Amino acid sequence: MSDLLDPVLVRPELTGPRFLVGFVPRKLPILRWPVLVVGGGAAGGSAALSAAAAGVETLVLEKGPSRQSNTWWAQGGVAAAIAELDSARLHAEDTVVVGCGLSDEGVVDYITTHGPGAIERLERLGLVFDQKNEQNGKARELSREGGHSVSRVLSAGGDSTGRAIQECLDAAMVDQSRITVRRDLRAIDVLVAGGRCIGVLAMHETGELVAILAGSTILATGAVGQLFRETTNPTFATGDGLAMAFRAGVKLRDLEFVQFHPTTLYIAGASRVLVSEAVRGAGASLVDRSGRPVMDGVHEQGDLAPRDVVSRAILARMVETGDTHVYLDASRVPDVEKRFPQIARMCSAFDIEIDRDPIPVRPGAHYMVGGITTDLDARSSMPGLFACGEVAATGLHGANRLASNSLLEAFVMGHRAGEIAAIEAERPSTACFEQIGDDPAVTADSDASPENAPRIHLDDMLYSLKSLMWRQVGLVRSAEALTDATVNIRFWQRVLAKRRHVDPAYIDLTNMLLVGRLVAASALAREESRGTHFRSDHPEPLESWRRHVVALRPEDEHR
Repeated sequence: MSDLLDPVLVRPELTGPRFLVGFVPRKLPILRWPVLVVGGGAAGGSAALSAAAAGVETLVLEKGPSRQSNTWWAQGGVAAAIAELDSARLHAEDTVVVGCGLSDEGVVDYITTHGPGAIERLERLGLVFDQKNEQNGKARELSREGGHSVSRVLSAGGDSTGRAIQECLDAAMVDQSRITVRRDLRAIDVLVAGGRCIGVLAMHETGELVAILAGSTILATGAVGQLFRETTNPTFATGDGLAMAFRAGVKLRDLEFVQFHPTTLYIAGASRVLVSEAVRGAGASLVDRSGRPVMDGVHEQGDLAPRDVVSRAILARMVETGDTHVYLDASRVPDVEKRFPQIARMCSAFDIEIDRDPIPVRPGAHYMVGGITTDLDARSSMPGLFACGEVAATGLHGANRLASNSLLEAFVMGHRAGEIAAIEAERPSTACFEQIGDDPAVTADSDASPENAPRIHLDDMLYSLKSLMWRQVGLVRSAEALTDATVNIRFWQRVLAKRRHVDPAYIDLTNMLLVGRLVAASALAREESRGTHFRSDHPEPLESWRRHVVALRPEDEHR
């Protein structure tokens, strides 16, 4: 919104190396591409297809198989104002209300207005949205989720929408001759020369380092959920893009706003997977072990209240009863097993039949509302670097995300990122890359840890971090808890920096520690409660905090 107050800057020092591994530019193999996209989910796939459609050769780097992307795991759907009684204006109003005073209304208008066009593009790619029978034939079926005033959420394959979308995008990228997808190369750092992004440093699955130079680089790396013990996110959601951007001196924003989904399946031995909000939209209700409704008297929208409200209500009921979870009762939802086959299969494996048995659920980290600060062309604060999808902070979500707006944003802004990146793509020269060698941080010893470096059990440190973030930087925060979390994370960062050995586990944990530090610092700075951010020592929203919190390396305050 235009009347926001000036942002507050947090400037945590970079504990650890600028680059995860040292290198000598002249000795690295080099790949050159006009457009490089890091990430192949909804946003990355849309960006790549858009750039390729503009006639530009595009390389897509994927961290792993598509089924490990957040897009594949999405159960809900895509929000778009396509119904006769709906409008982009009404969709925008719902988005702004849930955004709790921090949404950029210009961005909200742009994305909600372009929503129907994004749906049409997906259908042209071959995606078939769920249909219902009407008097005049078939029509797209629309559901209602939390925070929406009308039904406007489209699904494909019931609760397998994400999988249908990812398979559609994957097939389209395979068919596009100008797109090359590689899963054997992982981006680990952003390369910068003369204040401009010129590509990324990547690591081959063999451990070999490769410089990928690009005229335009698009980060679409997704989520951070693996920072927390309870999460709906897949194992690859380690905050890589945010960490890469911060180390490069790019401006990040609103990292204190982590959305927790109210209904994560909670069964010992089962993956902590999402139970879609669409189940509540279809009529399921949240109850405790005594059958008492959780949301009675909490919010006028009841079980479909905004996610932060529902999540905290569940937590309060868990504290009251001493239980580890509450229940989702879907027994009154017509054809529930047919409408939500994925959830039905998961629960059935643990002898829970969702048409008669309550589903044990509790909140889990679900979505990073903040991210890399971008404009309406998906540009970051660094020339040559774009960001889209969950890794970006466009201003759409404000302090909280309206259900199913994430895929909408990914498609609209991914498409836009590809368009602009294609226009601005110029192949950087080798000489430009070799300038990086003047930075002593680049040529620092890369693979040999000091002889006196401690032996580190990465899995133990990882679990400790996830538990710490869940307890102290989760649904309920305080200055004492956040300060203590910061002290612990800084200690782990210093210890891990002494190891500096190149392998995927080290890279993941280093990135997660940095992003955890940034989330804690941003949450400590915001001395109020707003949206997904709740401070027990500052439990109310304050007009003086209608502002963003920006995270930036100390030496990059001019950006």
